[in-house]
Amino acid sequence: QRQLVASGGGSVQPGGSLRLSCTASRFSLDRYSIGWFRQAPGKEREGVSCIDSEGTTSYSDSAWRRFTISRDNVENTIYLQMNDLKPDDPAAYYCTTDYTDNFCTAYDQPYVLPLLTGGLGTQVTVSS
Repeated sequence: QRQLVASGGGSVQPGGSLRLSCTASRFSLDRYSIGWFRQAPGKEREGVSCIDSEGTTSYSDSAWRRFTISRDNVENTIYLQMNDLKPDDPAAYYCTTDYTDNFCTAYDQPYVLPLLTGGLGTQVTVSS
């Protein structure tokens, strides 16, 4: 069964950094767009960032200029480098795809987000 496994979460102080990883299992992700979304208790899901097969990236307003998404097709992994973490960033972070290269055009839309599945996710905590 194809799956994406997110890892790399942890607890940092405000202003700190984390690098999340999303590793593909039982398939090669080089042809697909991969996105990250997050879910915090009591809050709606939020699309964070997405990258297509050619490396074109997109970011939410909150992630812009703080987060960087990248891909390493040799490692079969997508990375999300998160810098200057803020008190609004704590959440479970998930990576996901619809196994197309058009995923980034809709991954953060309100009618798509509730439908996404992302496995176990990885928890990010920001506290002083």
